Amino acid sequence: MNNQELIENAIKARENAYAPYSHYAVGAAVLTKDGQVYTGCNIENASYGATNCGERTAIFKAVSEGHKEMVKIAIVGGKENEEIKEYAYPCGVCRQVMAEFCNPKEMTILIAKSGADYIEKKLDEILPLQFGGDLWNI
Repeated sequence: MNNQELIENAIKARENAYAPYSHYAVGAAVLTKDGQVYTGCNIENASYGATNCGERTAIFKAVSEGHKEMVKIAIVGGKENEEIKEYAYPCGVCRQVMAEFCNPKEMTILIAKSGADYIEKKLDEILPLQFGGDLWNI
């Protein structure tokens, strides 16, 4: 799947965001190592700690279906019911979840406004010195 297609999947997923508190809608689409795409949106809760970001929703859906290796994720976000006008970088928790299910030097992050307007980064660039499961294999 090319970058534009993955971003379009994230834009579509954003339509399902539940953001009654922040009014900031996020959509994400993650590509697994074996070529499957899973989408997610942010789902807020009055108890803010129970809120889930779009990136984690997409990744958790993939993991729940048996896919534990991710290679690329597209992320879009902005004020709900408005055109996307800014880049929506993943939060620290989402970055750490990504590190659990990918090779940080290879995982591509597409931070997008549209299929033609995006920034491409590797996870290692936006989460240096991440805490990984390999630390437990002493």
